[in-house]
Amino acid sequence: MGTPLVECIPNFSEGRREGVIEAIADAIQSFRGVQVLDQHSDEDHNRTVFTLLGSPDAVSDAAFRGIRKAAELIDMNEHRGEHPRIGAADVVPFVPIRDFSMAECISLAKNLGKKVAEELGIPVFLYEEAAVRPERVNLENIRRGEYEALKEEIKTNPGREPDYGPAELGSAGAVVIGAREPLVAFNVYLSTDDVATAKKIARAVRHSSGGLRYVKAMGVQVEGRAQVSMNLTNYHKTPIAMVVETIRREAARYGTAIHHSELVGLIPQEALIDAAVWYAQLDQFESDQVLEYRLEQADGGAGKYDFLDELASGEPTPGGGSAAAFTAAQAAALTEMVARITLGSKKYADIHPDMEDIVVKAENLRQDLTGAVERDAEAFESLMDAYRLPKSSEQEKSERKEAIRIASFFAAEIPLLTAEKAVDVMRLALDTALKGNLNAVTDAWTASALARAAVTAGGANVRVNLKGMEDDAGAKKVLQALDRAEKEAAELYKEIRDVIGNRSGISML
Repeated sequence: MGTPLVECIPNFSEGRREGVIEAIADAIQSFRGVQVLDQHSDEDHNRTVFTLLGSPDAVSDAAFRGIRKAAELIDMNEHRGEHPRIGAADVVPFVPIRDFSMAECISLAKNLGKKVAEELGIPVFLYEEAAVRPERVNLENIRRGEYEALKEEIKTNPGREPDYGPAELGSAGAVVIGAREPLVAFNVYLSTDDVATAKKIARAVRHSSGGLRYVKAMGVQVEGRAQVSMNLTNYHKTPIAMVVETIRREAARYGTAIHHSELVGLIPQEALIDAAVWYAQLDQFESDQVLEYRLEQADGGAGKYDFLDELASGEPTPGGGSAAAFTAAQAAALTEMVARITLGSKKYADIHPDMEDIVVKAENLRQDLTGAVERDAEAFESLMDAYRLPKSSEQEKSERKEAIRIASFFAAEIPLLTAEKAVDVMRLALDTALKGNLNAVTDAWTASALARAAVTAGGANVRVNLKGMEDDAGAKKVLQALDRAEKEAAELYKEIRDVIGNRSGISML
């Protein structure tokens, strides 16, 4: 498996002073192991957005350096711009890209938040997936009234107390840190300078005003033109083409039109392909018709069985825990396949929204479980390292014992996560078995069988790693969680077996 990769998109409240922007960029780039994939500055918004990619620790450290430099150089008492903001480093989201789960991104965000609060004395709010208060999931709720209002309310209003750090704003303001899925920052310019028109259109398209789901929008003036500035938080369910056409229709109502559009930062290739398919009306389009996709498949064929070769080697890693995660990932992929086959049939058009939801959830599970393949091997190697520690003195024996205890828990947590994620896969497999394309129901059954095997295998690895520690309070909690997962897996397996038997007419053993 590859090295875990995380994307971070820090937004800084400076888009005009080149010297300040360069200083922040230098601070970010001073940390090795981080790539700056994109940098976008906007004078009207007075804002700069960086897109960073790298290993989790490296990206987090680079973000911290950027936050620290911004706090030194940006005075929020003097800052003015079109974009809402509460801090010099305004918002810092982490996005899982490869072999790194959303849960781990949440932990990364919280650790960075604590560090910013403790070392820089800056108030920190957690948002999106990392939010610890439901009202703070949405960024706009945290930014309400912007820096100026928060500066006063943070002192007296308990609802505006930060998650970390002092309940007081200095010149650097506050920073919002979180974890989220990929989004598309997308702006549409109108053929008018009337910002009131842009605000009316933004109200029509954003979800909070009754518009399109997964769209956040506001109307501003940029470069002398009215602009509808947006974040599209789920391009799968609300495609770019739908958003653009809604804006085009609304603009016509007010006697104007779309002048041009722009991206802020990066966009998933799939989102652009979806837009192209929509506009070209390629109803029968399949992703493998894209030349680049086909070339990637051809180039990647040689390494297709690398994991199986590693599993068959004489090395202790990867082992059973990694195999369990790999099996569960296969189950997730197969469940996703059944949902996609169902989406490809007009006969099942009434349940397409359900299948679209399953595709997204199964894909996320597949990524999490794929990452667990390597993390399980790393955990086992850490446990072996603990066993190799010296034990010639009483102190060394004590330190070795504690290191083994900690490493054992870590080695048990990964297969527990695999078992719990495999149960999540089984729930999705049941949904596809109940509603999905009849021609693929046996694939849903196969997915369920693979997932249940992963639960069993994961459970065996949990128990062997906690052997002799059953009386430990922490171990008891882990084993109780495993017991719940195993019981639910057994129940789901029986239920799916009955569903498949009834729908297919095949006797399921």
